[in-house]
Amino acid sequence: MHKKCLFIGLLFLSFIVRSQEFPMDYSFGEKYNDRYKYSNLLTITDDGYGGSILVRAYYTGLILTPKGYVVEHYNADMQLVSEYNYKMKGPEFVDGYLKNGQLYLLFLEYNIEAGTYEYWAHRSPLDPFNFTKERLLSFSSAPVKNPLDKNYYNRNFNSGFSTTVLFSEDKNAFIISTHYKKGKNNRHDIYLFTANLKEAMYRDFSSEVEEKNYAFERMVVSSDLSNVYIIGKAYFKKRRFTALERKFQYELIQLGAQGIATQNFDTPGKYSESLTPILHQGNLICVGFYADRKDNRYNGLAYFKLDPVSLTVRSRKYNPFSEQFMFDKFGQEYEKEVKNLVFKNVTITPENSILFNAEEYFVTNSVQANSSGGRVRVERFHHNDIVSAKLDAEGNMVWARNINKSEVTQGDGDYASYSAFTKDGNTYFFISTAAENPQLLNKERIIFKQGLSRNRNVFVIQLNNEGKMSYKKIIDSKDARLPLKVSNPLKDETNGKMLFYAKRGNKKQLVNVAIQ
Repeated sequence: MHKKCLFIGLLFLSFIVRSQEFPMDYSFGEKYNDRYKYSNLLTITDDGYGGSILVRAYYTGLILTPKGYVVEHYNADMQLVSEYNYKMKGPEFVDGYLKNGQLYLLFLEYNIEAGTYEYWAHRSPLDPFNFTKERLLSFSSAPVKNPLDKNYYNRNFNSGFSTTVLFSEDKNAFIISTHYKKGKNNRHDIYLFTANLKEAMYRDFSSEVEEKNYAFERMVVSSDLSNVYIIGKAYFKKRRFTALERKFQYELIQLGAQGIATQNFDTPGKYSESLTPILHQGNLICVGFYADRKDNRYNGLAYFKLDPVSLTVRSRKYNPFSEQFMFDKFGQEYEKEVKNLVFKNVTITPENSILFNAEEYFVTNSVQANSSGGRVRVERFHHNDIVSAKLDAEGNMVWARNINKSEVTQGDGDYASYSAFTKDGNTYFFISTAAENPQLLNKERIIFKQGLSRNRNVFVIQLNNEGKMSYKKIIDSKDARLPLKVSNPLKDETNGKMLFYAKRGNKKQLVNVAIQ
């Protein structure tokens, strides 16, 4: 009897521990009919009252073409309050956000009559929707292919107009970078705008592009908007490279009252990759990866602490990937290479530790036969392993883990990839997969594959404060009949909630996940 009670007690304790590891609950909103069968979710934001605003681009026709944008307003109970069809085709959507009760949509448009590229902001109150337009900038140029094109590995800098838009994390400010090359004309300008569309700063960046071309990736801005810090790849001009040699270096660009300053982090034998800037407690920190050679492999995590005024590097740390990380990723095959890592998000804990997450992302191309007997070029986007690491307040690695997953898509990537949420030192990774269970390779080494079913399960992988890994299926495909756009949720950091949009065909609903 004593042994039986002990056994029941251990089962109960095991249940408690498991529940504590995954203190989550989820709820489904009402399932609605959707007249826009083919659409992409562009942005999802808080309405300021516990509800949410979603913006989708929709497509119609025998050959699907963009026809406009649908704006959906849901209340705090995930009920659809209103829906607005913003009919418009032609301009390229850049981003959207909500500030002071106004919804802002930013577009890049080509004016054929004037021969100019123009940035336009469309804004509207939420009740009722009534969009007005405001032109922010205009640039003379012949039309070019993909002026807003972003490629992580092989950026092209052909003649003509190219542009980049980067937002601060809180969407309080954004920069517009424009680069125009034609003959001897080589002009690069950077503009800073506030969320209410006021130009806060302008800098002529042309002198910096005489020897290098810049591909900007991420930015942070000081609270008073006096300094902007941009991380980008600086591609060298007029140099010869071997097939595997890196043709760029990562640089930090500062735009401030004193003008423009740059800082390069590379030293002999240490080459930076996928850096991101952080402003924290008066310090400017850059964290990312590094390589030991000028090729496309990664060897560990890099940490740099800088003076935010002079950009002097106060501290630098290089943390090689740990044995645990390499075992997570490759098992006993240590000769394999780590590469193609792209930054996803970073969190600073109350103890000033840094939780850094990235994803193994790359693009492949192939040629295949179509239904008419011809051959077409197919582009596939691979969202593979999740990389997560914890650095202490001084930049030393506490732990690094790799979560194996394999996903590939040809179109809408919202169903692929993942989203991460950090609370109380624990990081939760949400993935959507048709597989019923991950493949258990060895102890904590697991791999999630796509699976073949149309329905998808939602798994959560937890990395606790010590880097210990555990996982759980939190939503079964039998309950979630619509797949979640898992990589594009609305995060409520204050209340520990994640709001996901689920859609298939002519059905849609919201799904709320609460982390206790």
